[in-house]
Amino acid sequence: PAPPRPVTPEPVQPAPTPQVPLEPQPVQPPPTLPAPGPIQPVQPPTLQQQTGTIDPNATLAGKRGDQSDVDEVLLVAKPVLKLSGAASWDEGFKRLAESFRVLRQEAERARLPVAGRPLTLFLETDDNGFRYEAMLPVGPAPEGERNTTFGNGVRPGLTPAGPSLRFVHVAPYDDIDSTYETITAYLEAKAISVKDAFLEEYVGDLTDPADPNLEINVYVQPR
Repeated sequence: PAPPRPVTPEPVQPAPTPQVPLEPQPVQPPPTLPAPGPIQPVQPPTLQQQTGTIDPNATLAGKRGDQSDVDEVLLVAKPVLKLSGAASWDEGFKRLAESFRVLRQEAERARLPVAGRPLTLFLETDDNGFRYEAMLPVGPAPEGERNTTFGNGVRPGLTPAGPSLRFVHVAPYDDIDSTYETITAYLEAKAISVKDAFLEEYVGDLTDPADPNLEINVYVQPR
């Protein structure tokens, strides 16, 4: 008998893929980005931040003020040595200069570096004179030489902090009344209520009350 003929399998055709109509997809709107906020001014780094050293001439508000304008500033509390006192108006300049001399002596004795310009916080005034706290900003003592006791009535404290208005006086100290008259007029015109204590910061040294270039920052804090 003849051998069986080989069977060749027929190719299998794949089943047709059903055509499913595509549903149009809704277009999503792009996400809404929040409106940009106001650009906050960046304060330049202080000398201490740049070099790690303490600047004995640093002021509370940093950059120099404009004598023809009023600056809105934010004061940050700084460590100080302070000394309370009272004086008549005639002796005021002399008493303040003497207070700062005592504060510097105590800072030196305690090995505390001076970290800013001297200040006076005027607590109370009347026709006869004023009560005050003289302040000297200081940095930390060297490691292992911390001293918490001071003489001559000196004690540690902090400078006032918070939103403030800075007025600049560049003239003899004997003429500072005119600056306070300007301050009073400004506050009345703007209907600004302020704390009773005014803060003076002496950019220049208190050596001569008639110095025409004596620069003083006067800080006033709204209530």
